[in-house]
Amino acid sequence: MQIATARMSRCSLVNAGNAIKLGRSGPRRRRLMLLMWIMLSGSLCLMVDSQMKIPPETVQQWAVSFGKEIAALSNRYSGAKLLQKKYKDVEGVVKIEEVNGEELVKKFAEEMEEMLGRKMKSVKRLAEAAEDADLGHEYNETLEFDYFNSLLINTVDEEGNPTPLGGEFLLEKNEHFNKLPVNTWHSNIQVPTNVYNRDPDILNGVYMSEALNDVFIDNFQKDPTLTWQYFGSATGFFRLYPGIQWIPDENGVVTFDCRNRNWYIQAATSPKDVIIVVDVSGSMKGLRLTIAKHTINTILDTLGENDFVNIIAYSDYVRYVEPCFKGILVQADLDNREHFKLLVDELHVKGEGKVKNAMKESFKVLNEAAALGQGSLCNQAIMLITDGAMEDFKDVFEEFNWPERRVRVFTYLIGREMTFAENVKWIACNNKGYYTHVSTLADVQENVMEYLHVLSRPMVINHDHDIIWTEAYMDSVLFNTQAQSLLLMTSVAMPVFSKKEETLSHGILLGVVGTDVALRELMKLAPRYKLGIHGYAFLITNNGYILSHPELRPLYKEGKKLKPKPNYNSVDLSEVEWEDTEEKLRTAMVKGETGTLSLDVRSSVDKGRRVIFLKNDYFYTVINETPFSLGIVLSRGYGEYIFTGNVSVEEGLHDLITPDLTLANEWTYCEIDIDPAHRKLTQLQAVVKYLTGKEKDLHCDAQLLQQTLFDAVVTAPMEAYWTALMLNTSGMDDGIETAFLGTRSGLQRFLKYTGIEKRVGKSFLTSTDKENMFTLDHFPVWYRRAAEYPAGQFLYYMPRQDTRAGRIVISSTAVTVTVGKKTTIAGGRW
Repeated sequence: MQIATARMSRCSLVNAGNAIKLGRSGPRRRRLMLLMWIMLSGSLCLMVDSQMKIPPETVQQWAVSFGKEIAALSNRYSGAKLLQKKYKDVEGVVKIEEVNGEELVKKFAEEMEEMLGRKMKSVKRLAEAAEDADLGHEYNETLEFDYFNSLLINTVDEEGNPTPLGGEFLLEKNEHFNKLPVNTWHSNIQVPTNVYNRDPDILNGVYMSEALNDVFIDNFQKDPTLTWQYFGSATGFFRLYPGIQWIPDENGVVTFDCRNRNWYIQAATSPKDVIIVVDVSGSMKGLRLTIAKHTINTILDTLGENDFVNIIAYSDYVRYVEPCFKGILVQADLDNREHFKLLVDELHVKGEGKVKNAMKESFKVLNEAAALGQGSLCNQAIMLITDGAMEDFKDVFEEFNWPERRVRVFTYLIGREMTFAENVKWIACNNKGYYTHVSTLADVQENVMEYLHVLSRPMVINHDHDIIWTEAYMDSVLFNTQAQSLLLMTSVAMPVFSKKEETLSHGILLGVVGTDVALRELMKLAPRYKLGIHGYAFLITNNGYILSHPELRPLYKEGKKLKPKPNYNSVDLSEVEWEDTEEKLRTAMVKGETGTLSLDVRSSVDKGRRVIFLKNDYFYTVINETPFSLGIVLSRGYGEYIFTGNVSVEEGLHDLITPDLTLANEWTYCEIDIDPAHRKLTQLQAVVKYLTGKEKDLHCDAQLLQQTLFDAVVTAPMEAYWTALMLNTSGMDDGIETAFLGTRSGLQRFLKYTGIEKRVGKSFLTSTDKENMFTLDHFPVWYRRAAEYPAGQFLYYMPRQDTRAGRIVISSTAVTVTVGKKTTIAGGRW
């Protein structure tokens, strides 16, 4: 008996709106303890004395009694029946409509197109201003000019004087910029450690680009949802607005070089097919092979998912570093690039270098791709990495590349020896390429980047101002340790060309302008309340990679820090929507089509620990003027309908301003990011100010506000009901911690029955407990699980969370509204 009692003392129950934990007193608690004690001790006796038998009917009777007790507790402390009655009473004034997925996805896509269009206009204004500023600037070799260097601002020397290129630069924490200290009145300049910050090219470029400051500010005033705006110069400096203090890495250096960033490379060049040909003959041993490998990896880093690549190694014979890719071009996505790097690292030298056959093989692959309409269908290039070329290779170019010279050949002479420099230079110069001599590891970065300027020349000469959009990324490098909330972004960028008459024929690329778009802000245009309990929206690129999806988990935990996964931005749609086995959905969206598709899916909840089975309808369409496609998912059943009720603003406001009520702060009831004065408001504060007329200029979602006010009125009696239970003189059952409810409008009410010192689920329903709150990505776990359980019946489960004193049990049930033959969920009760 003592063993059973000891076990019982650690048992707990939580009623999901009513968290129930069995405690030390209370008549109802004693009855429940007796039932469980009999069950446990009975089992113990069966193990100890095999002759003692308990009829199955008796155990079944105990189970029924125990179930009734738990159900009674759940109903009493949740008030579920009262809430169901309240919604039943108002069914006469409720309107239920079927959600039209086709109209919804079209509307969302149009709003996203409009938002992204504003970003593109801002970038175009920057490009025009930069080109005009350069046109009016005369290069001055002896220019003296002090600018705000982001690494040196607000620093002093040993005597307390401002550091050169530093000076006082006002910084203030800004809610819109992740609470980072910024200067919204001025941009400043970042220069990589390996670039001299007083080089004449740097000083002239910085001086010229000062004209962008006014455009940065004007853009931000026209579109307050803009985030970072910037100009990356071809000379290496980076002008960023708003200005920030740059933090060097742990070694005290700044390795960030804007010219290496994906947005710069994509904007500076068109898509390209690249075959890297590397010499692995005996003469390439030692440092030369090390430099060659670093050169290959650096070239790979300049490629993106719109490019195609392969690598051929040669000595006495020709071989592909990846035999599976023999004779073809593969997409230069992150996975393939990393795979190539691993294979390149394993290269070893042997034999005599015979480049002729390697060049023939390269031309054959590129010509076949062009003939079959494969690859990028744009630029084609061969990158030859060697310490010398002794063969007579002219006939190869005559056969495969002349006179059109459609394939550019870039050559990299490795090592200090210059014996065969003329041959290697001849190859590049006679095939519209570029020759560089790479004698040390330090030379690699600058020399590799030169090919980008060559490939950009046709664009510059023709002034093809193509706007590009990047895949999703986390630019944690930019703000180092200052940015703790690593948000997924996409960048829109545009090249900047010289318009001077004397440089037009040379095709001078001045740099790239761009701005970042936080994908969370974009996804707010597909509000959760319109998509329902299990519904969601997602975005993919024209390569099938996810920009935003509830199942995209880009971070992993290492100790106490969150870090990006290696391939977080190259996750294919088929990896998360894996029921799309025939890839019909993926193929249609990659092609930019509009349509619909139905799938039976297994959806995970509670961080993948539980599964629910759904039939989902997918609706998808392209976002015009971008390479992106939008998809939305609506689940059959309750997800097919949405209901609206109507109450007066005065009545709704009265019940909205109560201490037990909160709104989903990640949802957009009112747009608080337009006016800087509103950015510190919570959504609930903004709603109240708008409805009371104190902030009439706020832009608010009328439909969501109407539903929120209606829910506030219908659920208002719950506060008094819960309070009465807590103040009941006969006492409460021990272990009941929290009563709470949620509605489709993101409204939540809750009451803590116990103080924080006695509470087991201390983090439950707090801001850190994202799984059980209404967020941009999902409805709470208890809401989603209850929705798939018969309405009126309680679902019991233990959340997988660690607590100091033990575990809690959540009990939840759905509350519905029915009009005619249509039924939808009004909310969840716990």
